[in-house]
Amino acid sequence: MRTMNKAICTAVLALLFAAPALLFAQGERKDKQAVTFEEIYDEPYSINKLFVHFQPLYGELFATNVNAGYGIEASYYMKDKADFKVALRKTYSQRFFDLSRDLAANNSSVDNEIEVYNYFEFGGTYHIKDFEKSSKTNMTLYKKSYAGNKWAARVPLQAEVPCKVRIVYGARLGAIIWDSSTDLGRALTAQDLTNADLTNINTADTQYPTLPLTETDPETNRQRNVNPFTNIASQAIYIGGSYTWIRNIAVNFDKFEEGIDDLILTTYIDILFAPATRVDDVIYTHRDINGALIPGSTSTYSVKAVSTQSLGFRAGVEGKFNRQLGWAYGGEVGYRPSLVGRGFFALLKISFPVFGTQLDYKVESFGK
Repeated sequence: MRTMNKAICTAVLALLFAAPALLFAQGERKDKQAVTFEEIYDEPYSINKLFVHFQPLYGELFATNVNAGYGIEASYYMKDKADFKVALRKTYSQRFFDLSRDLAANNSSVDNEIEVYNYFEFGGTYHIKDFEKSSKTNMTLYKKSYAGNKWAARVPLQAEVPCKVRIVYGARLGAIIWDSSTDLGRALTAQDLTNADLTNINTADTQYPTLPLTETDPETNRQRNVNPFTNIASQAIYIGGSYTWIRNIAVNFDKFEEGIDDLILTTYIDILFAPATRVDDVIYTHRDINGALIPGSTSTYSVKAVSTQSLGFRAGVEGKFNRQLGWAYGGEVGYRPSLVGRGFFALLKISFPVFGTQLDYKVESFGK
């Protein structure tokens, strides 16, 4: 009896282990067959010299000022020696896209004119080492008959294709200029300060020596907090390194559409240094016990007590495609020189369309 039970248990265990293999064998795709291909080109050094990016939307989670908007960017490749980049970003509007400016419009207690967020960057990358090596890439096999719902419900097959890949080790140097409004009250809290730490630049004014903590609301006749908002501007330089992969291959598959891998992917890390960071002093007009503005009481309060951070860093990734008309993406995260405790940022950006060109319009001509 024990021998029979042992045999039954052994058979059950063998069936359990064999079942996945049997199911996998039954689920083997009939179209999973070897494919042949013909190389059209494999030239990672033959990429466009100039790319112009139009960014319909970017989003930035910046502790100084959460913002979103549009931008334009251009990059130029000077053979295998260097490449250069220039970028500009602006917010679409105050509401939803420029958070600090929107908060200031609704909650600010001070008289400062609030700045629009602007960001400008330019720089270059020197190619310390620019070389080519053998690699492989996976290409999706596609037929025109797969279009529509058939393609959406299908798990596409991948074909591994040998190719060349261009590797670039780069040294980066450039400058970043930006200005923005910011909630100074939050910065004061982050640095364990209060409005009382903002002192009147007119030391002879003993009536209003510091920015008050509260004021009377003229509508409710109740006390409310004095919410200071101000503007900040930064001019920084960055230095860092980058690592770039460039593939530029196209093949013609037998029975499938042609496959293309023309991605230019760059990762980078930069150190940021801002020798000059300007924070505007606060301008405030005092109110009486009924909430009415007091004529002649407008005073300017120094923000010297508020600390700024001159050093920062960032790590990022950028990808684009070597086409006359394409798209691109990018992202960054780091700590930008700003007010202490308000420098963290995370950025996502999408570029479409991206125009690429070789900047070569010459053709041969012959006399008759």
